[in-house]
Amino acid sequence: MKLEDLAVCVIEAAEAAGVEFMAVGAIAAGAYGVPRSTRDVDLLVSVRIPGNVAALVERLGPLVAFDEQVTFDTLTWGRRHVGRSNSSPPFKVELFETFEDPFVESEFSRRQEVFVPILNRTTWLPTPEDVVVQKLRWGRNKDLDDARDVLAVQGPETLDMAYIRNWCGQHGTTGRLEEALAGIPPL
Repeated sequence: MKLEDLAVCVIEAAEAAGVEFMAVGAIAAGAYGVPRSTRDVDLLVSVRIPGNVAALVERLGPLVAFDEQVTFDTLTWGRRHVGRSNSSPPFKVELFETFEDPFVESEFSRRQEVFVPILNRTTWLPTPEDVVVQKLRWGRNKDLDDARDVLAVQGPETLDMAYIRNWCGQHGTTGRLEEALAGIPPL
């Protein structure tokens, strides 16, 4: 199974379970920026309806073996469920739960259905602005590259830069934003 096939299966399972979600991570960044290789499928899943994460984990059971222990994101301390696909090669599937965080709440409320070429289908994604903010917030090298690539492909002139700057100011990532903007290659 290819990663793209697994991602579609995970998305279809979320839809079938009636779970509100959006694809995040490399899938979202690649949809707005420059696609890169990845070995995982990441979804941000709403916990507004009790039990929906458990229902999704159960529905994915034939495809993905989830760890029994829930882990916590080291930056935001949000809960996440980590699993490995039963396919060869195995891929990681991470289900991040929404939680009370002003940015996460804003990001999720602004999600939109977008056609994702690598998946050959539409799915729920954060806005490009929210991808930039989240990637700058995480701050790993690949995330900083993703933020720069989304800024470059979308163009700062088409993005709501005031929105991005506001969140970066709140997160203390304005310096990262300025570095990403300075790293955009000239046309």
